[in-house]
Order: sequence, then structure tokens, then C-alpha cells
Amino acid sequence: MELLREISENLQKGRAKNVKELVQKAIDEGIEVNRILEEGLLHGMNIIGEKFKNNEVYVPDVLIAARAMNTGTELLKPLLVSSGVKAKGKVVLGTVKGDLHDIGKNLVRMMMEGKGLEVIDLGVDVPAERFIDAAMENNADIIACSALLTTTMIEMENIVQKVKESPLAGKVKIMIGGAPVTDNFRASIGADIYTPDAAAAAEAALNACIA
Repeated sequence: MELLREISENLQKGRAKNVKELVQKAIDEGIEVNRILEEGLLHGMNIIGEKFKNNEVYVPDVLIAARAMNTGTELLKPLLVSSGVKAKGKVVLGTVKGDLHDIGKNLVRMMMEGKGLEVIDLGVDVPAERFIDAAMENNADIIACSALLTTTMIEMENIVQKVKESPLAGKVKIMIGGAPVTDNFRASIGADIYTPDAAAAAEAALNACIA
């Protein structure tokens, strides 16, 4: 549909004002809310995600596209709730205790939201207990932990251990990422998912939630 294609294209160009107007127009024309979300907003964000993965666009492009997407989703949120459209999964996300870096985490959040996942962002310097409490409160599918410092990577092992000792054991997947993190490290601490970048993280989270 032409209008949904326009939403997608304007989102990719980061034209927030246009996206907001077009989403409102689509709502006024009675287009199904989940179609506006899937074929308009998420379609555009998925293209940005692919381009980012292939180094065709860069962090600033993702940020302005995500900002444009947010203007559209703000209009859709109350309608999605009232029409019973649920998120495809829930992710509790944060930078681990002792680490204050958030650019990578914020990118991951935007990419995950661009896949239709609900993200509970706990911010930075998040202790293991807070990840667990938030995952239990929100009935999350995934706990996603970010670290940029080699000295804070060890906190990820603490999170894995604490989850194993909690009622979440076997119910929630643990995803880790960040510049110093590797798949070998993931295997060594017993986490479930490692991805090298934000676009891959969103893809892996979606797959884990719908599996």
C-alpha cells in the first residue's frame, strides 16, 4: 500500500515530522494498526538495520531513523493496546554494574524495538539483582547485558549464576554483548546468546522470543 510505503521511506530518511503525519493519516483512513506498525514503521527500521549491518549506514543514521519511528509508535501505542496487539517478546536490557557506557546499549534497544520487541531499559551500572527483579516483574523472555570494559565483563558471569539460582532458571535467555565480549566468553560463563553488533542482537532476540 502506497501510504505504508511512504511511512517506511520517510522513516529510513529520518523525517520524524513526515512519519508522524503519515501515521496519523493511516490511522484516520482506518488502516489496521498492526499493519501500520509492521508494513510501515518496522519495515523501514528493518531496512535500516540491514543497511547498518552491511555498513551502508552508520550510527547517526540509525539514531535519526529510530527517532522517526518513535514519533509513529507513540501514536500507535494506545491503539495497539486497545486492539490487543502484543509485543513479539520482552527484553530486559542494561549495561552491567560498574560500567557507564550506553551508546551500544541504546543502539541495541532501538534495533530491538524496530523488530517489534518490548524493551525494558534499566540504564547503566545495573546490578545482577536488578536485572532479575525486572525480568520477573515484566515476565521477560530475555535478559540482555552490555559491557564495554574488560573489568566489568565478569559481572555477566555473576548475572548468569544469579539467574540459575532464581525462579527464572530455564525460563529466561541471557544475551551478552559489547566490544570486549566474544562467543568463547559467552560459552565459558554459560550465557545463551552472543552477537557482535546491534542489528544481529535484535535478530537473535526476536528469534529467541518466537522460538
